[in-house]
Amino acid sequence: MSTSEYLTPEEVAAILRVSPKTVVRRFQQCEGVIDHGSPETKYKRRYRVLRIPRAVLNMYIHQKRVR
Repeated sequence: MSTSEYLTPEEVAAILRVSPKTVVRRFQQCEGVIDHGSPETKYKRRYRVLRIPRAVLNMYIHQKRVR
């Protein structure tokens, strides 16, 4: 994936009609998704900043489509 449009979890949530937290859970382990967040430590919760390529979103929609 060279030049691709990156979407925020809020934008993907609007497309899929789910909450942004659901988007983070579903896409956090997908290949190609960029995570700019900070790691979790003993005293501080993890902060996630995901960017999801449109190609990954299209592949997800294609795989989950009801046939």
